[in-house]
Amino acid sequence: MPTVHARTASTSSTNGPGRPNGLLEGLAPVVSVRTRLLVLGSFPSVASLQAGQYYAHPRNQFWRLLGAIWGLDLAAMSYADRLQVVRQRRLGIWDVYACCRREGSLDTAIEGAVPNDLPGLAATLPALRAIAHNGGESARAMRVTRTLGVPVRRLPSTSPANASWSFERKLAAWRAVFAEHGVA
Repeated sequence: MPTVHARTASTSSTNGPGRPNGLLEGLAPVVSVRTRLLVLGSFPSVASLQAGQYYAHPRNQFWRLLGAIWGLDLAAMSYADRLQVVRQRRLGIWDVYACCRREGSLDTAIEGAVPNDLPGLAATLPALRAIAHNGGESARAMRVTRTLGVPVRRLPSTSPANASWSFERKLAAWRAVFAEHGVA
């Protein structure tokens, strides 16, 4: 897997006619040296890239799930405050792809994806105890994450495209993994 780091959120951009090679660039990881559980998505949605924020689409259930697990109204907080809570709760957030081509936000439309340096990031996280993949496209990277020496779990996607799982069913799955790894 090539060593590629996503650009920081402040320099990420959406695809447009001026983008060389037409690649969308992802967001920087949200981690600290205390991160115990790293949640990996596939690649930010159009809304997330435009906002420079993870899980910015209003129908994505990521922040609602975390709020339910932690008993906090994360939706009422600023993005910066949500990230502070994430780090305090020892959770990390990143994506398996650093950049790709994609029309729209569906994972099925991802083409030419360049992976993030997951082993490189994991090596900087001394407290890391587990990795959880948010959905099926992210879970395709399990062949890499399973080599990192920590348990790896696949969670149901928080995307609005995953309508086959109710919120309550997703919450139960996410809560179990968070509890298992000390971030609930």
